[in-house]
Amino acid sequence: MMEVLSMIPELLGPFWPAVWTLIKIIGVLVPLLLAVAYMTYAERKILAYMHVRIGPNRIGPVGLLQPFADALKMIFKEVILPTKANKTLFIVGPIMAFAPALAIWAAVPFSDGYVLANMDAGVLYILAISSVGVYGAVIAGWSSNSKYAFLGAMRMAAQMVSYEIAMGFALVCVLMISASLNLTDIVHAQGKGMLAHTPVQFLSWNWLPLLPMFLVYLISGVAETNRSPFDVVEGESEIVAGHMIEYSGMTFALFFLAEYANMVLVSMMTAIFFLGGWLSPFSFLPDGFFWLAIKTAALLFGFLWYRATFPRYRYDQIMRLGWKVFVPLCMAWVLVVGIWMMSPLNIWK
Repeated sequence: MMEVLSMIPELLGPFWPAVWTLIKIIGVLVPLLLAVAYMTYAERKILAYMHVRIGPNRIGPVGLLQPFADALKMIFKEVILPTKANKTLFIVGPIMAFAPALAIWAAVPFSDGYVLANMDAGVLYILAISSVGVYGAVIAGWSSNSKYAFLGAMRMAAQMVSYEIAMGFALVCVLMISASLNLTDIVHAQGKGMLAHTPVQFLSWNWLPLLPMFLVYLISGVAETNRSPFDVVEGESEIVAGHMIEYSGMTFALFFLAEYANMVLVSMMTAIFFLGGWLSPFSFLPDGFFWLAIKTAALLFGFLWYRATFPRYRYDQIMRLGWKVFVPLCMAWVLVVGIWMMSPLNIWK
């Protein structure tokens, strides 16, 4: 078997690098799409238990095949194009929202050496690609030729731009400590310091010295993905369903997939930047993807918990939190970390 596999690169010749890259992309995207599918199931099931209900329980054992039933329904539903809509942009909008949500995973490391593109400017790539997603929403809102859709798109654009600034500032502190834009190096930097290689090495991760930035990044991530309590874009009681109001079938499903893929991404990025990525919390246990998966799952559970707990913010409150609280706090903490690093009390040497 191994001999046959070793012959494949020779048979494909110059096409082998492209084929191998394609195999790796499929290896990342298939588990991601499965995770997104079961994220919808987990959300419905967990919220149901929090409301003292049962949740999906008809299709498959304990409703485990519900995501596939939903996917089939979406695929076979008609895509209705509004009469006065800009037809081309109406279709481009969902693609523009979904494509960046997938492209961004090229730079995400899953363990030491397991990354599609181990680029030196990985953080820059992620910030750049994640900011493209807002164009999909704006295009969708405008091309629908609906007041509600356009209002939702404008809200989403303003909200995402506001919280991207706070997220960027929070990452400046991480970059100062790690002295690298490479995501693998950022994780390795958290394995150094005073408490690294001790039974409590989770105390050497970035979450403790950068606790305010950790909270800012996490809350900004919830706002960036338009999840409750920051879901004014889809404020059902006010503007029906935001920029997606005129969408149906597969075009609606693309927005849905993009939202959940971004939730998984924000959780994994928070784990990589602040919670040590794939590093084990205790020195006597081995490192590995298992730890990154557990940290990501715990943060994703938080997304669902917030939805069941908090009432929706008013739009002006969301803007005030972003501009008048998070941005000044981040600026101050960048200064604090800079002075801390220059002082004799530097813990990152």
